[in-house]
Amino acid sequence: MKDKISIVGAGLVGSLLALILKQKGFNVQVFEKRNDPRKSENVEGRSINLALSHRGIRPLKLAGVYETIEPYLIPMKGRMMHDEAGELTFQPYGKEGQFINSVSRAQLNQLLIESAEKAGVEVHFDHKCTDIDFENNELTFHNGLTQQSDLVVGTDGAFSAIRKNLQYTDRFNFSQHYIEHGYKELSIIPTDDKFLLEPNYLHIWPRGNFMLIALPNNDKTFTCTLFFPFEGNLSFAKLTTKDEVNAFFEKYFTDAKALIPDVADQFFDNPTSSLVTTKCEPWHKNNTMLLGDAAHAIVPFYGQGMNSGFEDVRLFVEMAEGMNWKWDEVLPAYSASRKKDADAISELALHNFIEMRDHVGDPDFLRRKKLESKIQETYPKEWIPLYSMVTFSDMPYSEALRLGKIQKRVMDEFLQKEGDVDFDEIINRFNTLKQGG
Repeated sequence: MKDKISIVGAGLVGSLLALILKQKGFNVQVFEKRNDPRKSENVEGRSINLALSHRGIRPLKLAGVYETIEPYLIPMKGRMMHDEAGELTFQPYGKEGQFINSVSRAQLNQLLIESAEKAGVEVHFDHKCTDIDFENNELTFHNGLTQQSDLVVGTDGAFSAIRKNLQYTDRFNFSQHYIEHGYKELSIIPTDDKFLLEPNYLHIWPRGNFMLIALPNNDKTFTCTLFFPFEGNLSFAKLTTKDEVNAFFEKYFTDAKALIPDVADQFFDNPTSSLVTTKCEPWHKNNTMLLGDAAHAIVPFYGQGMNSGFEDVRLFVEMAEGMNWKWDEVLPAYSASRKKDADAISELALHNFIEMRDHVGDPDFLRRKKLESKIQETYPKEWIPLYSMVTFSDMPYSEALRLGKIQKRVMDEFLQKEGDVDFDEIINRFNTLKQGG
């Protein structure tokens, strides 16, 4: 029998990691502080719909579970922008045939837990980790039970208990940052069992400093998320009555409000949640490792939180297998190699929030997107838009960020020029800067 591995956190990343490691022959146990989500009417934790794309799909295929999950996915081929007059503008995510997938976090988590258990993984719910002895790889839980392992992996989210204990160790760096915006979820309920919006798009109502988005669900509902400042003239703090909420939605989201007749009731019934970015290093201590949000929680605006966590799993397993599962070598190597990419997608996610709420309906932004699309059509191998590099490829996030900044610089230069744009000149300039020239 191979090493005994304990995974703390039965969320998306922990369940997928457990499944793959079990398939590799390890003795795997998972410990989760929550109740079994399959036996609970109320799903605890975050419920923002997720956007599954290439980086997340590849590890699911590696684990042999993608075919089980695929029927629950709803393809979204681009953004559908709603202006204040209700006019629509479509922006494709990539080339013809490229799309991302809306999926319920709860559904996906349950499918992964079930797949892990079927493979032989032991999942222990109601086990809240309270302490860890890093020297002996021993976990302690709130009920007094202990668990010793050859490897401990913390996949217990943005407020990880494993990371909290790492913060008490020497030379461990940690930071967290809350943005000024929070979020609140609302639902569009179908009539006559039909979607009330076109389902194969991510719908966005960009309004400058705030926005509403809507993602489709299999039951024909849409999960809407209002991203809105906590304080200020237009903020959660200012909407204190149902009349104020109704007036706000009537003014800024008229067409959406028509689809949510009980918007004020939902607004006050549903919680307001915050959005945090966390960074830390190193991600390991002796034979303990952090993966996913426990190592690098990000805001959800690039749709890469889950995808980057799943990619963590794939890269970690591939590296470990290539190094013959020598944990004392694997953990520091992985921790060092992946950190720069986690920092890059964190930066990209924050920037994409600004783009989604402020720029997607701006004429200059639309002109830029149209020009970029033409460049890509002319030079499909040389010019890949930043969104496609992040969403539809395996390119390291740090390299995508680097190339994206060069593309922006080139576009800024040429958009200032008068007359027709010379695509050859753009590509030559891009290639020169890409090579460090």
